[in-house]
Amino acid sequence: MRVTSKGQVTIPVEIRQKLGIMPHTEVEFVLEGDDRAVLRKVNQSDREDRLIETMRGKGSVSMSTDDIMALTRGERSS
Repeated sequence: MRVTSKGQVTIPVEIRQKLGIMPHTEVEFVLEGDDRAVLRKVNQSDREDRLIETMRGKGSVSMSTDDIMALTRGERSS
């Protein structure tokens, strides 16, 4: 199989079926050594953990929780 100019490959149907890879399933490549990559299906908890880790420390709002809740309710905070 060849890699396209966009870096895409087709996963053979037998492998997709065996791994349960459907359209929109998230997969990842894991490097093993200098010349080997392993394709694996990402489970939901792995994806959520990565998202949380990516977002950790990104907040820049200096509002208190009470201020945020008042804002979402359309109230004015003091």
